[in-house]
Amino acid sequence: MERAQQGPRARYREQTRAEIKDLALRQLADGGVTALALTRIAKEMGLSGPALYRYFTGRDDLLDALIRDAYDDAAAAMARAAARSAKGSRGVRARLHDLAEAYRAWAVDEPHRYLLLQGAPIPGYVAPPDTLERARAVLGPFLPLFATGNPGPAVAATVDEMTAWLTAEESVRAWVAQYAPEAAEATEPAEAAEATGAGGAVTAAAAHALAGAVLAWAQLHGSVSLEVAGQFAGMAHRGGTLLGAQMELLADAFGLE
Repeated sequence: MERAQQGPRARYREQTRAEIKDLALRQLADGGVTALALTRIAKEMGLSGPALYRYFTGRDDLLDALIRDAYDDAAAAMARAAARSAKGSRGVRARLHDLAEAYRAWAVDEPHRYLLLQGAPIPGYVAPPDTLERARAVLGPFLPLFATGNPGPAVAATVDEMTAWLTAEESVRAWVAQYAPEAAEATEPAEAAEATGAGGAVTAAAAHALAGAVLAWAQLHGSVSLEVAGQFAGMAHRGGTLLGAQMELLADAFGLE
């Protein structure tokens, strides 16, 4: 009975929070983070300043919600792309291109939200700790692709460093195991690189997966951020063409088929 009585109130609260976030996103689209003003949002909604603070305690609380939503939406877009790409007989290299293009498409369609995640740091703001897991969810679909690779000398140093990271950080091992369980449990040849962390053996496949995902993120962030910020204006190439070339080079470096 009590739950039924509180249902409409809770729904109204969520609807109001959603409206506040929609107006905040409009401000971000119009002028970036510096344009975010809770007083303007309150005025547009016909609320007093104190009334608005019943829904968000301040700018940082609102930013927390916007960043969480953006990461979750980006992760959902990547998961959908990974599921579509995994159907049929598409090779790993083709699936890498599919994921890269899905990442780019989300950023180009949602530039203000992408820049909220990957743009310049916001002065005086520290994102909540749980955004780390949300960020990892965006990159997670890349892990199983690179786990199948055979990295060449160009990325050997990165693979070594990722092996050390896996050895030292249980949360990183768990991340790789979540998205590439076969890599985390693989039985490697005797000559393969292997280290022992607190959670047990770190396989070469897991290190390959992590190295590839991190390098993919670096390539994606660089190319997509330039495109979203308008830095390609007046140049002859398309953003997708440049990103596709970068993914081909990365696929070559990891021997993806």
